[in-house]
Amino acid sequence: MPKIKEIERTPNPDAMRFVLGEPLTNGVTKSYENAEEAEGDEFASALFAVDHVINVYYVNQYVTVTQDGDAVWSELLRQLAPPIREATPQINIQEDDEVHASKEVQESDDERLIEINKMLDDQVRPYLLADGGGLKVLGLNGNRLKVHYQGACGTCPTATSGTLYAIESMVKRIDPNIEVISV
Repeated sequence: MPKIKEIERTPNPDAMRFVLGEPLTNGVTKSYENAEEAEGDEFASALFAVDHVINVYYVNQYVTVTQDGDAVWSELLRQLAPPIREATPQINIQEDDEVHASKEVQESDDERLIEINKMLDDQVRPYLLADGGGLKVLGLNGNRLKVHYQGACGTCPTATSGTLYAIESMVKRIDPNIEVISV
């Protein structure tokens, strides 16, 4: 049973990040945007069973829960703590093949896309994880790169403005004609 070491605010006022005393996964990232997506994941389903939870994102010793904005955090935290404390470490779970990039992106031989994804792995995703979220690359159609924010980043006001602008600036070093779109 993981011990909750800290509960941290994220840049998203509707998301909190729980730091656990031991890893919940062995580096595997799980991201769910609703209870239906979480079917089959006992831990995420237990969190979605708490009223107002709209997103669950977890990896290693970090769990980010996003609420709908209608709950008071002090009350919601009391409800979320038991299922987090009772979670069983999931050491043998498999990574969702598409958690960071769609199949289309993974199978692409477009050098720009390969370089962009590596740049995101090295320079962007670690910082988003520190804020309780992640980023999935959906595809590159012509010069339009489609990305999808996960976890706390999914509904964060700064993700769709400042962070998106920063990512686009970095991507433009690879190809100045690429436009980044969050979906």
